[in-house]
Amino acid sequence: MKFQSGTRKMVAVVFALALISATIVLILTGFAFGSGKRIGNYRISGPYSHDNLTIFLIRGEDAIKGKKFLTLKEAMEAGEVVVNETGSVNELTIENLSPDELYIQSGEIVKGGKQDRVLAYDLIVPSKSGVVPITSFCVESGRWSKRGNEETTRFNSSTDVVATKDLKIAAKRKQDQNEVWQQVTEAQKKLSQNVGEVVQAQESASSLQLSLENGKVQEMTDNYVKALSSIPEGKRDVIGYGYAINGKMNSVDIYGSNELFLKLWPKLIKAAAVEAVAEMKKGRFAQPTVNDLRACISDAEKGKRAEKTVNGRVKLLVQETNENILFDTRDLKQDGVSVHKNYISK
Repeated sequence: MKFQSGTRKMVAVVFALALISATIVLILTGFAFGSGKRIGNYRISGPYSHDNLTIFLIRGEDAIKGKKFLTLKEAMEAGEVVVNETGSVNELTIENLSPDELYIQSGEIVKGGKQDRVLAYDLIVPSKSGVVPITSFCVESGRWSKRGNEETTRFNSSTDVVATKDLKIAAKRKQDQNEVWQQVTEAQKKLSQNVGEVVQAQESASSLQLSLENGKVQEMTDNYVKALSSIPEGKRDVIGYGYAINGKMNSVDIYGSNELFLKLWPKLIKAAAVEAVAEMKKGRFAQPTVNDLRACISDAEKGKRAEKTVNGRVKLLVQETNENILFDTRDLKQDGVSVHKNYISK
C-alpha cells in the first residue's frame, strides 16, 4: 500500500511538472506573439501607431518558394521594362526586357504619356515578354499632350500606388473611369483641406501623381513614414500588413513571400500615410485591435466568390459582403498559389 501511495505521489509530481512546463511555453508564446494575436495560420505583431494611422504586421510562411519577382519600380528605374502609351485611356502596353519575371500590383501609378494612369489588375509579366496589353484607368483628366520634358509615347516612372480605399474600389471593383476621376478629385480636396494649401499642380491640376508630389503633402506623409517604415526590419517572416485610420480598419495586404512584401513596402506605407493625411480628423478615437483585423478578413472571406481570368498567367478571385471585399490574385503557373490578397473595408 505504501509503495502504491508513493507511486501515485510521483505520478502526481510528474504531471504537475509537465503542466507547469506547458504553462511556461504558453506564456513565452504569448510574449512572443501576443495573447490572441493569431488569425488562422498568421501571427500578428502590433499595433504600431502614429497619429491617426495604426498598423499590424502579418507574419507567416512564404507560400511562394524559390520564386523572385522584379517590381515595377525596380524595373522602370533599371530601364528593364517599357510601358507604352496606346492612345486608349483604358489600355497600355508593357514589355519586360529583363531575365526576371515582373510583378505589377493593381493601383500602381505610371507617370507620363498623354495622361498619368493607374494599372487596374495585379499582373505577372514573363521575362523577355514581348509587348503585353495591360488594363488601366486615367488618374489625370485634363491632359492629352506633352507635359514638361516627359515623353508622350511612354511612361517614365512609377513611385506611388493610389491612396484612399474609395479610389481603389472605383478602379478595382467598379472599374468605372468617371468614378475614378471623381475619387481623384475627392482625394485632392481632402488633402488640400488637411495640409492647408491647394495640392493641385499648375502643370496639370487634375493629376493625382503631381498632387502626391506636392511639398506639403510629402512633408506631412514623411512624418508617418519615418515613424512606421522600419517596423518590419529584422522580421523575416512578415508577409503583409493591415492598417486602420481614425480607429477603423481600412485595408489588409498579404503577399506570397516576405521578399515581395519588403520590396513593395515603401510604396505601401507611403500610400497608407497619404490616406491618413487625407482622412485626418480632430478628436480621439478608439485603438483598433487584432479582433478588428480578424473581423475584416473573416467577413470578406464569407462573400460569394467570383472569378476572372486576367491573362494566361493570373486569375483573380473576388469575394464581397456588405462590409468588406477581398481581391485574391492567383498564379496559375504555380498551382494557383496566392501571390497577393487585398482586403478592403468599405
